[in-house]
Amino acid sequence: MTTQLSVNLNKIALVRNARGRNFPAITEFGEMALSGGAIGLTIHPRPDQRHATYQDIADLKAVVRRFDGKELNVEGYPDDTLVAHVLAEKPDQFTLVPDDPNQITSDHGWDLHQHGERLKPLIAQCQSAGIRTSLFVDPDLEQVRRAADTGTDRIELYTEAYAEAFALNNYEPLLEQYMQCADLALSLGMTVNAGHDLDLDNLGNFVARGNVAEVSIGHALTVEALQLGFAETIKRYVNILQRGR
Repeated sequence: MTTQLSVNLNKIALVRNARGRNFPAITEFGEMALSGGAIGLTIHPRPDQRHATYQDIADLKAVVRRFDGKELNVEGYPDDTLVAHVLAEKPDQFTLVPDDPNQITSDHGWDLHQHGERLKPLIAQCQSAGIRTSLFVDPDLEQVRRAADTGTDRIELYTEAYAEAFALNNYEPLLEQYMQCADLALSLGMTVNAGHDLDLDNLGNFVARGNVAEVSIGHALTVEALQLGFAETIKRYVNILQRGR
């Protein structure tokens, strides 16, 4: 399969919020990403709304609806407030992430031995509302099996460990671990997403196997866009994914 790109716009929102007005407009960058070949947009609103806000969910849903076949992915810790906004706005996908409210960024996947049963009713509720679900998980075969038990549609593999190993040129054993998890997820009827610290350098090797449906990339993409320009950066990501490495 050809892996698709979902552009995480949190860092654009962070710059916007630094000045207290709608500049840069997250919707304009969303339109640029979709026009450049991204399949979707991702935001991760946190309770303090320090970057993406709950209003951004509605605003970006309106953006993706102007494009054929494009999607909005909302990710975050499923507290009552975020769940209420997700159920009201009905993005295409809700990625459930085990974030503490004070975390700077996501740094681990769900412990589904501890939390799997609690997540099952919420997953079913979202699916009944027409929202595809994804669980953020570490590259651990047991967690992948437990994810399947929750009934989730997808998992998102947390890729920071791969990115760190790639930077040290010692990634092949760990990459194989990720690929085993992806293959297991597919065999259990789930689709595989991936994200966290993927960039123009390390992405190609990760998607070469063809078992990852979607990658969500934001921080690195934004930094690279400062160097290359936003449209050019989107183009380069799309080209990597179309080549398959």
